[in-house]
Amino acid sequence: MSSISGGHDEGGNNEDVEADESNRTEEARAIADLDTLGVHDLGDGSPAEEQALTQNGPLVEDELNEDVEHDEADGLIEEDYAQLGKDSGHTVENGALDVEADAGPATPRVQSPLASPGGSGSIPDDTPSLQGSLLSSTGRAASPTPRRTVSRTASGALQPFERRFESRFSASPSPSPRAGSPAFLSPHSRQISTSSQFSQISSQDDGAETPQAPWDVVRWTKLRKITGQAFSEAGKRNFGRPTCLAVSALIAIGTSKGLILGFDYHQTLKIIIGQGTKATECGSVTALAIAADYTTIASGHANGTLFTWEISKPAQPFMRVPPLDWSVLQQAQHSDGHMAGCAILHIGFLGTRHTALVSADAGGMAFSHLATRGLGSVTRTVKATRLLGRYPVADRKAERNRKPSSVLAFSPLPLGNVEQATDGMGLTALLTPYLLVIVSTTPIAQTQHKSPRPKEVKPHSTLSGCLAWFPAVKLKGANTGNSDTKLVYCWSNVLTVLDVKINENQDSNKPPSLVFNSRSRWRSEEAIVAVQWLGRSVLGVLTVSQRLLVVEDGSLQVTDSIDLLHRHIYHQDLFSQQLQSVVERLDSEDPSLHGVVADAFFMSFRAYKGRTFLLGYDDLTVGTLSNWADRLMALMEAGDHIAALRLATEYYAGSANNVTVGLPDGEDARHEIVKERLLAMISASLNYTFAQHDDSRHARLRELADVCFDACINMHDTEYLFNDVFDGYEEAEEEEIFISALEPYVLDGEVKILPPEVVKSIVSYFISENQAARLEELLCRLDPLSFDLDQITMLCRQHSLYDALIYVWTQGIGDYVTPFIDLLSLVKMLEKGEDDDDLSDHPFFASAMKVYPYLAYSLTGRRYPSGDLMDDYDALRVKADLYEYLFAGTPTGWPPGSKRVFRTSDQAQDEPAFPYLVLLLDFDAASFMSMLNEAFEDPFLNEADEDTGTDGTPQVNGTGSRPGYKMTRQHIISIMLDVMRQQESEADQMVYLDMFIARSLPKYPGQLVLSGSLLNQVLRRLCNPPSDAIRDDCQLSVEYLLSAYHPSDVSGLVQALRQARYYRVLKSVYRGERMATELLEAYFVDPEDKEGTFDGIAFCLRPSTGAGQKQVQAVKRTVLAHVQDLTDISVALTARTIATYASDLLSPCIDALVDSHQKFIFLRCLLEPGLLRYGGAGRISAPLTPTMQSALAEQYVQLMCVHEPTHVAEYVGVLPSSDLRLDKVLPAMESAGVVDAAVVLLTRDGLTRDAMERLVAHLQSLQLALISMIDAAAQSPDVESLQEAAADLVEDVVKYTKVGIWLCQGQSATAQRKPRPRTNFAWDVKEDDLDLDEYLWLNLVDAVVQVTKSAALAIQQLDEGPTGNSDGNVADLSAITSALRGNVQQAFTSLLTATAASSGKTQAEVPEQPQSTKNNLSFLRVLRAFLTRAAASAPSLADLRAVLSDIFTAYTFEQGVLSLANELLGSHVFADIEKANELRQRGWRSRGPVCEHCKRRAWGQGIGEIVWDEWVAKEQSREAEKVRKLVERGGGEEARRLERGKAKAKAAVTADRPDTQSEESRRLALVVFACKHVFHRVCLDQDYRDGKPSAGVLYKCPICRVQT
Repeated sequence: MSSISGGHDEGGNNEDVEADESNRTEEARAIADLDTLGVHDLGDGSPAEEQALTQNGPLVEDELNEDVEHDEADGLIEEDYAQLGKDSGHTVENGALDVEADAGPATPRVQSPLASPGGSGSIPDDTPSLQGSLLSSTGRAASPTPRRTVSRTASGALQPFERRFESRFSASPSPSPRAGSPAFLSPHSRQISTSSQFSQISSQDDGAETPQAPWDVVRWTKLRKITGQAFSEAGKRNFGRPTCLAVSALIAIGTSKGLILGFDYHQTLKIIIGQGTKATECGSVTALAIAADYTTIASGHANGTLFTWEISKPAQPFMRVPPLDWSVLQQAQHSDGHMAGCAILHIGFLGTRHTALVSADAGGMAFSHLATRGLGSVTRTVKATRLLGRYPVADRKAERNRKPSSVLAFSPLPLGNVEQATDGMGLTALLTPYLLVIVSTTPIAQTQHKSPRPKEVKPHSTLSGCLAWFPAVKLKGANTGNSDTKLVYCWSNVLTVLDVKINENQDSNKPPSLVFNSRSRWRSEEAIVAVQWLGRSVLGVLTVSQRLLVVEDGSLQVTDSIDLLHRHIYHQDLFSQQLQSVVERLDSEDPSLHGVVADAFFMSFRAYKGRTFLLGYDDLTVGTLSNWADRLMALMEAGDHIAALRLATEYYAGSANNVTVGLPDGEDARHEIVKERLLAMISASLNYTFAQHDDSRHARLRELADVCFDACINMHDTEYLFNDVFDGYEEAEEEEIFISALEPYVLDGEVKILPPEVVKSIVSYFISENQAARLEELLCRLDPLSFDLDQITMLCRQHSLYDALIYVWTQGIGDYVTPFIDLLSLVKMLEKGEDDDDLSDHPFFASAMKVYPYLAYSLTGRRYPSGDLMDDYDALRVKADLYEYLFAGTPTGWPPGSKRVFRTSDQAQDEPAFPYLVLLLDFDAASFMSMLNEAFEDPFLNEADEDTGTDGTPQVNGTGSRPGYKMTRQHIISIMLDVMRQQESEADQMVYLDMFIARSLPKYPGQLVLSGSLLNQVLRRLCNPPSDAIRDDCQLSVEYLLSAYHPSDVSGLVQALRQARYYRVLKSVYRGERMATELLEAYFVDPEDKEGTFDGIAFCLRPSTGAGQKQVQAVKRTVLAHVQDLTDISVALTARTIATYASDLLSPCIDALVDSHQKFIFLRCLLEPGLLRYGGAGRISAPLTPTMQSALAEQYVQLMCVHEPTHVAEYVGVLPSSDLRLDKVLPAMESAGVVDAAVVLLTRDGLTRDAMERLVAHLQSLQLALISMIDAAAQSPDVESLQEAAADLVEDVVKYTKVGIWLCQGQSATAQRKPRPRTNFAWDVKEDDLDLDEYLWLNLVDAVVQVTKSAALAIQQLDEGPTGNSDGNVADLSAITSALRGNVQQAFTSLLTATAASSGKTQAEVPEQPQSTKNNLSFLRVLRAFLTRAAASAPSLADLRAVLSDIFTAYTFEQGVLSLANELLGSHVFADIEKANELRQRGWRSRGPVCEHCKRRAWGQGIGEIVWDEWVAKEQSREAEKVRKLVERGGGEEARRLERGKAKAKAAVTADRPDTQSEESRRLALVVFACKHVFHRVCLDQDYRDGKPSAGVLYKCPICRVQT
């Protein structure tokens, strides 16, 4: 039976369904009979209950809504259950049972692989009898309320289980460990679910039980009475070992002796099924199922027999289905059924019928069984129909060729609480290693759906499978209707949810069609071994490591993870034998194979009404999903108020990640329920925390304030926050904590209204902290209408919070002029101060300066200080009021008609015209003009005629305005000019007005009309700035002015600009007047635009400019005169510009440059621009002519020999030979030491012999320098510098040797040899008889050998002679000898390759190109001539012996290495090594998970992590040994340090492990043989078991005698 649970309701009440009173009367009578037996449901509204309830009347759980007194329930429990025990007649004492051992076939005994921890092992024989267990339950004394006598009625006997169970609890939970804990919240609230108290069902956990937090998502309770009766030694001896579990209204446990133990929810053994029947001869019970009406139990046994039992008549089976004998397989036709000896793994009822079963066995076969209605079990016949699998065949070979299969998971569709068309179809889901199959068994067996294993399942992963149905149920609340049937199934670590929709058939006689939709899929980190529905949208997923994951169906997110490894869940290896060939056969190409088969857990993991039952090896445990209120209560009682409030806030907002059991789905209902509890929790937490006075009080109050804000903001209940919560902090004198928590919510806009007392506290707090800016920002984010205006304005003026004051006046009252007057009063106060005072240091200066941004914001339609836009009507009103007041000619009262007039002077007769404008200009004219510049952008100042609206109101620009008022830009400028003239303003103030006029004129040409004389005066004043600080601004203003105004006197303008040093404007004037020479001169004198000079030159010389010939020549003369200035700016830009626009000036410009490096860069920009390392110069746009390039190239090479000699040879190699004259460049090359370039140049001109002579001469000069340096080494005090210099000389020798090799190879490649008469090489070879290439080789080899010989001799003399250094430190010149000898070897190798090797191409391949004749004679002639020359210079060849010996030894070594490499590469050794390494990495796989000697589990589930840890440690040790060996083979300093024991240990491979292994690790150490047998090492080696060292032991398999 698949255990299904439905949605969870508040308090465990069933609100999902309402009973249908019109049908299923037969099942109602069955339930009534069941109630008389004392079997009651749990009543939490889950579909597992609803599927078994009839629709004949109201559900039993509805009684939970009644207010029944606890004492009344207590008065009925014991009497009713005692009567039930007497009536049933099947209750026996433990000690009275005497059941014989199993007589029939049975499955092997499976023991727990883990030692029984204290308190969880087998319980001894002192367990009480049935009567004793009743009396030992919680008694009446536990009730805290007065008890009254209640008459015993029949209704008490038929109470739901929870009603009787709930009556045994006290009125409050267990007392809190701390006296002041806020745990006084009443548990009688309807939000507290009775399911949360299930953990106390007639059970007392012993002290050894693993402690669990009270707020865990699942509360686990060990059912000690059931454990004491079924798992004790006496129970196992009498009943057998528990093997499987089924849970419904009865807790049924199957045993290894073929019995079924039935317990009620008081843990009382109510019934024993199978005693004295054939069931005890059929082996252990391997599968159990309980019918939908709770009246019948079906059992499957180890020998393949099926039984059904009526609970009311357990003496004899209701139906028996025996297995088929193996002999029937010989018949051509035989009936269907399970085979004898194949254990039944799965069993279930179809619908409400007691005679319709489905089952599956260990052989991978599944059947449906339909019994006829007879007079009894004797005359009743059973018809079996095969649903899945194949019968075994007698031929073992044919059996091996079959693909093995098994039924990993199996479940029929249970009934929901609403009738569905599928109720009569008998839908059954079967999961094999390859397919999910859903079949209908009624009226005939038919496949409805098939689904292959998902591709997401990794090949060779752990093989596991499980599934569970959730039937269709009636939805509650707003979601009216029925939910769809759902099936969850898992392969390995991939979970899939399948929705089943029903399409009704128009023909009522035909079954409906089903639509299957894979809705969602989720991947776990490890294999899933069992799955159950804990609710309509909650899944319980058990993984292979015995971890329970609580997963939400909709999002498939893991909300909680619970480790159950310590629960020792009972599991069996049921499938590895059947799937042995699949597991053991290693085929990496077959993705269907798995690495290991997981044990089966489905018989031990059941769910019923939201409760999870776990069958362990030594006990039975039940877990209950915690109700939301229970979790909050537990957190509060534990003192973690912060976590409780945060969790409650998540519950309210619906954002809780964990499962919210008991909360309604509707948002309004959820808010109503949670808000009441949340407010009570906040109040309790505040009272408790304020009562504490320890060191952590301040931190707790801060956290509490944060969570209170979060909760109240989510509930939109700021009244409680600012009344109760704030009052609490205020009374505790902790307002600063509350204000600190409040600040981010105000800044984020979540809080906009504050009470006056809170505002007052905020102001006081921030002023005391000297945080006026933060306070103003805070106040400006609040709703000004919520303020007490008198209070807030007084506080703002008192503490100079003018931003906040402006905000309150403008946003709260709508008055924009009064704040302006307040700011003007500050300006007036500052202006009356002493003239010598620095106003910026005045405390009111910053506040007074706010008048300008306030005006800028307001006159452009923005609110100050936020910058938000006003609506059009308010904006026009505000602008009109401010303009009218600001530009008022006399002091004006405000509000209009008021007698309160603000005056800028103490005496009325001293008031100037436009007093407010004058005051602001005198205070800061620059800021005022900046403000006015922004205001001029606003369209309010556009000139427009005043119109009249339809209602007669005046309008400006189509918008209503105050009658008779209009302001324009022309009017404002006129007023300011008049003010400046009347006040006789100083130049430093007048210049700001001039700049404003100059910049406004081109912006508004149609609205500003100013006379030429006025503009001329403005221009004149701008050209005479009062200070250098505003010079740039004045120049920019002149540019603006000249764009709209053109003075008639250009010469006067030029003179004024030149005197003002406005070069940018001056160049613009010159450019407009086409004065090219003057323009260029202006560029040269402008210090701020040097690089712009090149653009000026391009403009003057560009043909499109239209300059005359005289102007062009004048410009060129100017350029030539300033060429040095141009190159100082940028050589690259100079070269590019001149080459593009005045190429005839290139040579004069180069000659005019004094610095040779500038000349070199100049020429490089023209000839090799790609080599420049800095920007600014690209390739010239107009290429130079070949004649110019030839003239410049020669000079470029000469300069390159000085500034970059290493590049000369490369550049010369790509130049045409006619571009350079040897007599001009060779001296420069020789003086600079660029011999390689000279060699290239001479060779290209055909002077090969001269090139070699120059090269040999240079090598001889290097030889002399090297000998001199070696001779001076004995006396040199700086040894390191000498070694470095010597190394540089040797590097030059090697370099020029390569140049010589290149020269000789080129000559040998084209040499044509004439036939020579045969000669004896013992004779001397005359050098005159040598060919040119042979002569070149001779000179090169002789020069190289002479350098080596001389250096070796000098070094030898240095080593033998005395040292002149006082400290005895002598230079180590051995590297010089090695390098020179290698150089000689390279020269001879090149000689041999060039003269003795045969040509790679035949004459036939390239007939048109003559081939050089290459043979060994040429090499021998050169060698003989070399020896002759050596003999002439040194009569004895002893001094050349070392050199020649090294040469020929190197040849011999190269030959050996090449021969060996050829042999290795010629074989397939690399492919063989790769294949061998791949086979080694695969390793060996054992035949099974148990030790072949002791038969205990060696690996797999239940062993723990120690085997893996030991393997990891061994691999780390092996890797460390590899690293050590690599270091030893590599040699060097690290190897020597390792040999001496001083090498540093690698942190990555050195594990902190003890010298001796622990007893546990020794006990679990494994030995795997090539024959795939596995043993514990302690089972093979006695010395290892005793902890003695046993290194280098070679084991042999005791079974196959195969070595490991």
